[in-house]
Amino acid sequence: MPIASPEAYAEMLDRAKAGRYAYPAINVTSSQTLNAALKGFADAESDGIIQVSTGGAEYLSGPSVKDMVTGAVAFAAYAHEVAKKYPVNIALHTDHCPKDKLDKFVRPLMAISQERVKAGQEPLFQSHMWDGSAVPVAENLEIAAQLLDEAAKGKIVLEIEVGVVGGEEDGVENAINDKLYTTVEDGLAMVEALGLGEKGRYMAALTFGNVHGVYKPGNVKLRPEILNQIQEAVGAKHGKEKPLSLVFHGGSGSLLSEIREALDYGVVKMNIDTDTQYTFSRPVADHMFRNYDGVLKVDGEVGNKKMYDPRVWGKAAEAGMAARVAEACEHLRSTGTTMTK
Repeated sequence: MPIASPEAYAEMLDRAKAGRYAYPAINVTSSQTLNAALKGFADAESDGIIQVSTGGAEYLSGPSVKDMVTGAVAFAAYAHEVAKKYPVNIALHTDHCPKDKLDKFVRPLMAISQERVKAGQEPLFQSHMWDGSAVPVAENLEIAAQLLDEAAKGKIVLEIEVGVVGGEEDGVENAINDKLYTTVEDGLAMVEALGLGEKGRYMAALTFGNVHGVYKPGNVKLRPEILNQIQEAVGAKHGKEKPLSLVFHGGSGSLLSEIREALDYGVVKMNIDTDTQYTFSRPVADHMFRNYDGVLKVDGEVGNKKMYDPRVWGKAAEAGMAARVAEACEHLRSTGTTMTK
């Protein structure tokens, strides 16, 4: 299937919320990790979301270029081509973008999609994230309203973050404290500023103790019931049941019971990065340790090309990551739900 159209993406999100499942949103930084994510979704017969962060986009542009827009455009162009060969719908997304990078990342990419739409084409990306967690809520929502207007012009879904995700992501680190919990008041203010779809479609990453990176279950107190409280408050005010499409950030190490509870409260997208980084790297480390005398030209020998050929250990890396993506689909209940069936 080609990359999901705006209409297909909207249907994906609607089906997920109605069916109480979510799509894994897999961060990638290369063609190999992109191919691994595609295979994982196909193996699980699940539609999905593949995303790139500001750091990932810069990396994709090459070490001597380091341009986020160039890397993001190259990633999207490659994804648009190879995704045609897979029997699932894939949406492309850009992950966390703080205020100081909006003009160097999200806004230029939105402008590209707007021009594509004017020319009768589909947008380059299906959704973009504005991460306003580092600014006051009022400023966060003011910028979100401006971006939502621009996103709507390009048939793009906007993702925003209201609250703070702890831990570290792309060099941005947040403390683990009470700010990790979005309040009902914050949720109501968000809807007051952005509406419920009439101004453009958006997803909300509301925080309930989430932390980026690696941590053991129990180290951080997740409170998924906060999502339900906000859904109920917004729903009661606007006469709608479960009106918000929610995003779960910082899910590595979460208990399956906590993940499933969040799905019941309207989470339709869950970001997965740390776990897939590890499952991509682990087979490479295994290969190198087991075959070091073939990978390295030890004591002047020639080594073994079959061992250091990047395709050999690259296939193992992709297989490891693809298996973790398929497992994520199972955890998020999206296995077998593709709209192509």
